[in-house]
Amino acid sequence: MNLPVKAAAEPIDWAGKNYLVVDDFVGVRQLLREALRSLGAKNIDQAASGGEAIGLLAKTRYDVVLCDFNLGDGKNGQQVLEEARVRNLLLPSSVWMMVSAEKSVESVMGAAEHQPDAYLVKPITEGVLLTRLNRAWHRKQVFRPIDQAYAEKDYLRAARLCDEQIETNRVHEIELLRMKARLMEKSGEPEKAREAYERVLNQREYQWARAGLAKIRLANGEFEQARQMFQGVIAENRYYIDAYDQLALVWQGMGKLEEACSILERAAKLSPNSVPRQRNLGQVCLKLGNVAMAEKAFRKCIAVGEYSVRRTPDAYLGLARVCGLKNDPKEAQALLLAAQREFGDAHPDIDLRAKITEGLVWHESGDYRRARKAGDELEALLGTREDRPDTATCLEMATLLFAVGVKEAPVELLCYVIRNNHDNAVLLDEVQAIFDKARLSDEGGELIRAAKKEASDLMNQGVLLWKTGKLKDAVAWMREARARLPNNQRILFNAAQVLISHMREKGYDEALSLEAHEVLAHVDRLQPGQQRFAQLMEQLAALAPKVEPETPSAAVDTTA
Repeated sequence: MNLPVKAAAEPIDWAGKNYLVVDDFVGVRQLLREALRSLGAKNIDQAASGGEAIGLLAKTRYDVVLCDFNLGDGKNGQQVLEEARVRNLLLPSSVWMMVSAEKSVESVMGAAEHQPDAYLVKPITEGVLLTRLNRAWHRKQVFRPIDQAYAEKDYLRAARLCDEQIETNRVHEIELLRMKARLMEKSGEPEKAREAYERVLNQREYQWARAGLAKIRLANGEFEQARQMFQGVIAENRYYIDAYDQLALVWQGMGKLEEACSILERAAKLSPNSVPRQRNLGQVCLKLGNVAMAEKAFRKCIAVGEYSVRRTPDAYLGLARVCGLKNDPKEAQALLLAAQREFGDAHPDIDLRAKITEGLVWHESGDYRRARKAGDELEALLGTREDRPDTATCLEMATLLFAVGVKEAPVELLCYVIRNNHDNAVLLDEVQAIFDKARLSDEGGELIRAAKKEASDLMNQGVLLWKTGKLKDAVAWMREARARLPNNQRILFNAAQVLISHMREKGYDEALSLEAHEVLAHVDRLQPGQQRFAQLMEQLAALAPKVEPETPSAAVDTTA
């Protein structure tokens, strides 16, 4: 067996690292500070609250963070870690240790979902702290170059680095295979991900590897096989929370919302402080017409999300729908105003979404006059915008506008959706269903065909210019195509490919490289995990001038 990396055998210079201790009790902070000083630590910052910790994390790149779970008023330790992950406030090699006197399943499960490097239960001795720090630090150094490639979204290079590390670090083989499998999933390479998971299972029956195979089945639409596998994982480990969430997606894919609701309810009882889980539970219950459970889930989502970076307007809008169904339009209106007030800066489409929800509330309650008024106001709001909202909002808006008797605006919205998704058969069927409900089946079919052709012709002209060697003209054409259809993924991918081809032919250009990165980042936001994204990112990275590696100065997300 090969030996672990050399770094694992070398003493660690704890004196030269930056530390952050987060606890709401000054006495505990002092005890942890003294424990770190006994290891030789010098640069130790302290925070008494979650908000203060986020402020320090945004300014300083810490090597080690010791964070209490309960931090009094405001963000708790779980929410601080969650926000640090989402906002990329940690270095690839940073070690995060959750420290708490809490031993409850709810607290431990909630923290574990955000992947701290260790969960330490108070009281903590210096010996335990040193042992856990050493173990976590050595592991992080093995993954550091992989995490850096991951942060740069060069998933294929990161996967190759996993293979290289496996050859020299058999001690970490299982963890490296787990990382590789996730990277292959993000690269749109499910078969290679499956191979990595099966290689793990050939050595030992890990439930996360079994769940990984089930996710691949789910992504392939093999719902029954995925269902059996996820249920098997839960039977083996009832605390494997992600398997519950994935099983709910399976049930939804099979059209069985009652079963999806039941499994989400079970998961929420085990780990109730997840904002996305409570939101998803509320939305499934709303579709089922289970008003009481939807209300409970949405209210819980709002409560636990007060200080969470994952809070969104969806729970407010969902609860407003619930209030409408309960014939309580007064609270519904208050919730819509609260959503606009709370999320106005971060969510530019919140006014549109609130107005859509208001119209649905009035329409479902039978007040068609007010529903029509909301539709008219929505149409006016739409007319003041140069851009269009995301696809889901466009579909909701078109549905409401048709329902209240407006025709021209929803037709324009649906045509916009078609042009930006001209090769998405599932979505086009959804658009046709909206036309059918509005009693515009034939007209809708013609509009879909015309809009698909327009988008296809626009893309094909740029591809033709590229393939005939007119690279400068192709770049200009694809820029115009992106301006007209900013969310068409085929056009975006081809635009990036043209920019890469231009640099291969004419030489590296920093401005064109930045433009290609921006285009691909937009595609990844629209639909992560596409094979062509990973391939083009690798091609783009290969064009960049080679520089000597250095210690990262910017924080990156280490989760895969």
